[in-house]
Amino acid sequence: MQLHLITDGKKTKEELVAILCGIHESVDFIHVREKHRSANEVFELVDEVIRYGVRPEKIIINDRVDVAHVLNVGGVQLAYHSLRVSEIRRNFPDLRVGKSVHSYEEAIQAERDGADFILYGHIYSTSSKEGLNPKGLVELRSLTKSLKIPVIAIGGITPDKLQELRACGAGGVAVMSGIMDAEDNVHAAKAFQAAMLAEKEEIG
Repeated sequence: MQLHLITDGKKTKEELVAILCGIHESVDFIHVREKHRSANEVFELVDEVIRYGVRPEKIIINDRVDVAHVLNVGGVQLAYHSLRVSEIRRNFPDLRVGKSVHSYEEAIQAERDGADFILYGHIYSTSSKEGLNPKGLVELRSLTKSLKIPVIAIGGITPDKLQELRACGAGGVAVMSGIMDAEDNVHAAKAFQAAMLAEKEEIG
């Protein structure tokens, strides 16, 4: 299983650089999801963390295909309002493309269009989605059985949930508040990493 960290758009550039440089060795991918920042601001942020030692291939940039392409990072994550996966695939054939989906139909279409993976959720109840019913494990299992590409589960995920998510076929998990809002970001990331390693040993 892969561990994807998603930034929350609430930190200053300095705070974000410090957090990402502290946790990057504990996660598989870092999604830079900073909707309020301009393309140039996202470029400067990502360029700085790369210069501090974060590997470019670990970085996935939300929506900004131009920045992802220029910096030659690990990929781009597309939202419902983004360009279609097929458009990105045709124009940037070497770029890894993820798609955020919220329904079975959207997921099937994303795979058909050429997505490398999808983010699907929210799986569990989460404060960021108050009032919205979670998708739950039954829907997750149905989806993973229907797709060939990895399904990355998101929403209310804690380290103790990894075993049941893997049992449902999830290819990984995406975490935002569980790491970004923690009092000790590094400790929180390491807790997820340790749970991931325990899962690998169990299935190994």
